[in-house]
Amino acid sequence: MSEKPVEIKLPANLFQGKTAIITGASRGVGRATALRLAESGANVVVNYLSREEDANETVKECENCGFGAIAVQGDVSVWTDAHNLANKAIEKFGRIDLLVLNAGIWEGAPIEEMSEEVWNKVLNTNLKAAWAMSKACVPSMKKQPSGAIVLVSSTAGQRGEANYSNYAASKGGQISFTKALASELCPKIRVNAVAPGWIETAMVRPVFEDEEYKQSVINTIPLQRMATTDDVALSICFLLSDWSRHITGEILNINGGAVLCG
Repeated sequence: MSEKPVEIKLPANLFQGKTAIITGASRGVGRATALRLAESGANVVVNYLSREEDANETVKECENCGFGAIAVQGDVSVWTDAHNLANKAIEKFGRIDLLVLNAGIWEGAPIEEMSEEVWNKVLNTNLKAAWAMSKACVPSMKKQPSGAIVLVSSTAGQRGEANYSNYAASKGGQISFTKALASELCPKIRVNAVAPGWIETAMVRPVFEDEEYKQSVINTIPLQRMATTDDVALSICFLLSDWSRHITGEILNINGGAVLCG
C-alpha cells in the first residue's frame, strides 16, 4: 500500500499568515495534513508522542515550503501537555488559527476480554485529547477574525465496530463533540469532522498482510480502493479553508461509498 500524495497543488495563499496545530502529525494522516497546510502557506505545529525523528522529518518538509514549522512532543490527552502545546505555538508564531485533532489509536478486544486499561487508553487518546486541545487552543483562536477546527473521526463512530467498542465509542463521541462545539463556538470558529473508512497507513498494514482479506475489504468499497492519507488531508484542508466558510457541524465521509449516511 502507498501513501503517495495526489498530484495536485493547493493554492500557496490558501492559509497565508495562519498558524495550524496538528496532533499526531509525525506520520499518517497527521503528517499528510501538515504537509498540505505548509504547502498552502500556513505555519505548522507538528505534535508527536514518541516518534521524534519522524516528527522532525515532517518539520523539515514543511519548512521546505518556505514557512515556519516546529515539532512539539506531548501526550495531548493530558491537560498540561495540551496546554503546553498551545503555548509553544503562541510563543513561536503569536497565534492559533487552525486546529486538527488527529491523534488517535486503534486498539480493541471482545467486550468480555477488554481491560479497563485498554478502554481508558483509547477513550483518552481519541476523545479526551479532543477536549483538552480544544480547551487549550480556543482562547487564542477567539482572538483571531476567524478559526476552524477539524476532528478526525471514523466510520466506526457512525456504525460501530465489532471487537472495537471502545474505539467506536470514542469516534462516536468525537462526532457529538463536533456538533456541540460547532454550535458553541459559532460564528467565529467553525468546527467539523471527517469520518474516513479504511486508510492506507502503517497502522493498518499488519491487518492486510492476508491478501485475501485485504481484497475482501476492497470489494466492499464502491470506489474499489482504500483512501490514501492525502485523500483525507485534502478533505481536512477543504474544511479548514474559506472554501467551506458556510459549513459547520458537518461530518464529511471519506470512505469510497462504503458507508452511505447523511
